[in-house]
Amino acid sequence: MKVAIYGQYYQNSTEPIIKDIFVFFNKNNVDLYIESNFLKILYDKEIVKKEYKTFSSHEELDNSFDILISIGGDGTILRAATLVRDSGIPILGINAGRLGFLASVQKDHIEDFMQFVIDKNYSLSPRTLLSLEVEPEIADVKAINFAMNEISVSRKDTTSMITIETWLNGEYLNSYWADGLIIATPTGSTGYSLSCGGPILTPDAGSLVITPIAPHNLNARPLVIPDNTEIRLRVTGREEQYLVSLDSRIASVPNESVLTIRKTPFQINMAEIPGETFLKTLRKKLLWGEDKRN
Repeated sequence: MKVAIYGQYYQNSTEPIIKDIFVFFNKNNVDLYIESNFLKILYDKEIVKKEYKTFSSHEELDNSFDILISIGGDGTILRAATLVRDSGIPILGINAGRLGFLASVQKDHIEDFMQFVIDKNYSLSPRTLLSLEVEPEIADVKAINFAMNEISVSRKDTTSMITIETWLNGEYLNSYWADGLIIATPTGSTGYSLSCGGPILTPDAGSLVITPIAPHNLNARPLVIPDNTEIRLRVTGREEQYLVSLDSRIASVPNESVLTIRKTPFQINMAEIPGETFLKTLRKKLLWGEDKRN
């Protein structure tokens, strides 16, 4: 079995998880490839000592890998997705962060969960991605022009609102006067969009959410649309530039630039361990049912 490992190091919570994972996979003779920067941290912290094969870019990951293990929080998985891209390699998230809707596997009973990986006893949850085109072209966006959670626009260097003219499949929708606008996938519906009042979508919902950020026109509400919709935005404001983010990656874009957002032709496969489903995670993280009346 061939497994890639990518992670973030948090001294108080990650170290025991990392040790358990490496001990288990070495005991079971798994062929491990570790992301080079992550492995350097592990060597520096003396968490691992033996030599491992490494990878450092998406070009080194192909469909010969059975799975990629992401150790950290949801942000770590979003970075892992930029390495997996269209290879089809499933990602399994080990939650060493806090909230975490994507990194659903908890640090307790790691060996039991890793046995599911060895036995390939997991299901795949395909996740929709969004792509972005900017006119005129922006190099920072072109390098990695897809997002797993959301694409958002927001004001830069000002407290003034921006105006976001929005078209759906060529038809004018609205001009949002707001601090920004979020276009979220079902996966991203539990992230930034949720904190701005957007709805929760299940991962297999064929929809996207348009959620305004602190809109001035208070009747501007989150809108759910089919995921095959082409979304076009034109942003204007008092400053010469505004910000565009693709998950955690941010670029500055000139006023009047036109953004075109579409669903990508490929998806990211999230691995779901038996018993660790999206609905269970939702109940646990949002404390649904945590009431004395229940």
